Amino acid sequence: MDPAGNIAVDQVADGFGMSKGQLAETAGLARETLYRLERSRAAKTQGRLREMLEIISRVADWAGGKDQAMAWYRAQPLAAFGGRTAEALVKEGKAGAVRDYLDHMALGGFA
Repeated sequence: MDPAGNIAVDQVADGFGMSKGQLAETAGLARETLYRLERSRAAKTQGRLREMLEIISRVADWAGGKDQAMAWYRAQPLAAFGGRTAEALVKEGKAGAVRDYLDHMALGGFA
């Protein structure tokens, strides 16, 4: 987070070994969005990044770390969602469904 309470895009991108364009694409944003300060601080942009980071954070412990959690987020098909990944669901605006799924799994539910 930066001093204004926004997600520090440069730090997040660096932390995952991505360019800003790759991070934007992973979050379902236009590639150029994170290169413009005013657009990177927009409510929609910050909200989408928060959703992505919350989901990655929630799976990091059982995935084996943040890099493995990012790999899960981007590539693991979720049977409960017809084989779509968490990334695809967040891009569709369905981060809440992924959070509910993770809650269900944490309580011992089946996929």
